[in-house]
Amino acid sequence: MNKKKGSGKFILGALAGISLGFLFAPKKGSDTRAELKEKIDELLAKIKDVDASEVKQNIENKIEEIKKELEDLDKEKAYAIAKRKAKEIQLKAEDLVDYAIEKGTPVLEKAATSVKEKAIVVTKEVLKKLEESK
Repeated sequence: MNKKKGSGKFILGALAGISLGFLFAPKKGSDTRAELKEKIDELLAKIKDVDASEVKQNIENKIEEIKKELEDLDKEKAYAIAKRKAKEIQLKAEDLVDYAIEKGTPVLEKAATSVKEKAIVVTKEVLKKLEESK
C-alpha cells in the first residue's frame, strides 16, 4: 500500500527529472524526441500500477482533514474574539462604575456595579460555552 502512495510522488519526480534532462541534453532533436517518447511510454506503464480508488480515497481524506482544521480554526478564532470582547465589556462596565462613583450618586453606583457584576457573569458563561465546544 505504501508503495502505491509513493508511486504518485515518484512519477511526478521522474517526470520532472526527465523533463530537465531533456532540456539540458546536448543531443539532436530527433534523438531527444525518441527518448522522450520512450520515457512517456515508461511513465504510462507505471501509471497503470497506480490504484485510482486509493488515490481518490486519499484525496477525500485530505480534504476532510482540511475541513476539520478549518472548523477548529473558526472555533479558536471565535473563542479569541469572544475573550477579547469579554475583556472590553468588563473594562467598560468598570468605567461605568468609576464614573458613577466620580459623580457621587449612590443609586447610579449601585446600578452600575450591578451591571458590571452581571457583565462578568455573562461573559464568563459565554467563554465557558465556547471553551467546552472546542
